[in-house]
Amino acid sequence: MALPMTASAATPVLVGGVCGRFAARHEVNPRLVRVAAVALAVSSAGLAGVLYLALWLMTPAVTAHAASEAVAPLPSSARSLYGPVARDLPLVDEMLKSIAQVDNDWLRRMLEHAVSGGGKRMRPAIALLAGRLGDYDLDRLVPLAASVELLHTATLVHDDVIDAAPERRGQPTAAALFNNASSVMLGDLMFAHAAEFVARTGNIRVIRNFAATLGVMAQGELKQDMAAYEYSEDVQRYLDRIYGKTASLFATAAENGAIVSGAPEAYVEPMRRYGEALGMAFQVVDDILDFTGTAAEMGKPVGSDLLAGTLTLPAILYMQRSPDDNPIQKAFEGTRRRANLQRAIEEIRTSDVLDESMASARHFASLATAALEEIPPGEPRDSMSALVEYVLERRT
Repeated sequence: MALPMTASAATPVLVGGVCGRFAARHEVNPRLVRVAAVALAVSSAGLAGVLYLALWLMTPAVTAHAASEAVAPLPSSARSLYGPVARDLPLVDEMLKSIAQVDNDWLRRMLEHAVSGGGKRMRPAIALLAGRLGDYDLDRLVPLAASVELLHTATLVHDDVIDAAPERRGQPTAAALFNNASSVMLGDLMFAHAAEFVARTGNIRVIRNFAATLGVMAQGELKQDMAAYEYSEDVQRYLDRIYGKTASLFATAAENGAIVSGAPEAYVEPMRRYGEALGMAFQVVDDILDFTGTAAEMGKPVGSDLLAGTLTLPAILYMQRSPDDNPIQKAFEGTRRRANLQRAIEEIRTSDVLDESMASARHFASLATAALEEIPPGEPRDSMSALVEYVLERRT
């Protein structure tokens, strides 16, 4: 059985962790930091410093990277995708899990379920990567990244209530487990926590961006819900909607990451344009996958958006090409709705409108890549460029 650690033995571990975090944040060799700390201890404390050194040598070095890996190691694919910030994403997960530390058992189960859904953590990764363009201060950047992810997750909780969705990513939704009324309040509580996280940055500009983005996202969702089964071939209307519901948060993650880190102002606007274009490409690809992916891959039925009355780019392009015999129009008018929508889904899956939709996604991806040209070369830019390729190639 392991013996409890004494105060004297715990001291070098604690200080070692502080030094490790200093080294990780400032990208300094941990051994140099350690040597400097020991030299200071010996010169200032004499024999006590020598004893301190002996104790330290008997304990393993603790770094922020090691601590984050111990918390929740990321899959190797994520580590390679997010490059220099992958090791810090577990710190974001820990902050997200902290909101479930409440006394009420029922509420704790709801919060634990909401924040344990996993996902790719792309939005917080973008915030951290943008933070690499300035002072990479995790004390401010981790709360920012957590606020972005929690805002995204809260919107999903509300979406599942509105859509009466039984599953998301193959797992039961909060609405299915805890009822709609409780899930609405759960989403509201998560919005409150997200606001508290972003307030920890202490940056009024960032807080205002966060509030504005929440408003834009809410409007995007409202427009989608109010337009259910409303026939329209307007592509621009679709693009405006997906900017609100998806791309606006990508844009804010990138922009706020640069602002929080104190990056040069010349990088802030390109970061916003990068995030917006990447978010647009992400949503267009997501809407394509709704038709091309399998139910197992997507965690929802094939063509689920169209079945719910939501028109996405593939469906709009299909409607434009079928003016005389349009099953979507018939379905939206109330004629054999399910059968006509299933027919439309099958015809979309075998048509070239999916290729045309992918061309649109590539257009937005090229805008994201162009924005990165205004950012200096280095690991952060390389990782953000790799994200553009990943968005176009992803299958889930």
